[in-house]
Amino acid sequence: MPRQGLRFAHMADILLIEDDVTIRTALSRGLRELGHAVSSSPTALDGLRLAVQDRPDLIVLDLGLPDLDGGELLRMLRAVSKVPVIVATARDGDAEMVPVLDAGADDYVVKPYSAAQLDARIRAVLRRAGESAPEPLQVGALRVDPRARLAELDGMELELTPREFDVLHYLAARSGEVITKRELLTEVWQLPYGGADKTVDVHLSWLRRKLGETASEPRYLHTVRGVGVKLVGPS
Repeated sequence: MPRQGLRFAHMADILLIEDDVTIRTALSRGLRELGHAVSSSPTALDGLRLAVQDRPDLIVLDLGLPDLDGGELLRMLRAVSKVPVIVATARDGDAEMVPVLDAGADDYVVKPYSAAQLDARIRAVLRRAGESAPEPLQVGALRVDPRARLAELDGMELELTPREFDVLHYLAARSGEVITKRELLTEVWQLPYGGADKTVDVHLSWLRRKLGETASEPRYLHTVRGVGVKLVGPS
C-alpha cells in the first residue's frame, strides 16, 4: 500500500520509470535491500498510469524512454501531481539539465550511479519535501504563500510556473537583500558547480512581466548592476 506523506528515513514507496531492463532490475533490487518498496515501469505512459494510480512517495525517472521523452512525461506529471521526481539519466550538461529542473524535477543524477547513491538522493529529497513550509510572506502588495505555492499581487493570483514561484519565494524571503545570480543558481536550481546565468535572466524577465513592471521601470524586482537583484516593496 502507498504511504503518502511518509517520513521514515529509509523507507518509501518508489516508482522507477526506466526502460533498460538490466538497470531497472539492479536498481529495484538494490533499493529494496535498502528498505524501500519499489514498483517499476519500462515506458512513460505506463509509468504515468502507475504514478496516478499508486501515488508513490517519489519517482525516479529516466529521460530516454521508448514511447515518450522523459522530459515530456515530467511536464505531464507536474500537471497532475506534486510528487517528488529525481531524474536519473545518461544525459549531462546544462542543455539537458536546466530545462528538466525548470520543468519541476527535484534532483538530477547522471549515470552511472549506485543504488546507495540514489538512496542518499531519495532521502535528501524526501527530507526537503517533509519540512514544514514557512508562513506566507508579504512585500508591499505582494503576498507569497509557500504552503499553497500561491503568489498574489493586489489580491489577484499570479500565474507562475513552479520555477518562477521558487525564484519569487526565495527573493521574498530575503526582501531587501541583494541576491546574486550564482546564489539563485545554487539555491533555487540546485546547481552549485555552475550553470547558465541566462536562465536566471530569463526567469527574472518573466517574473517582471507578471508583476507588471520592466527592468527599466521596476516596482518590486530591482537590478543592482554587477551584483544581482533584490526584491523590495514599492516606496
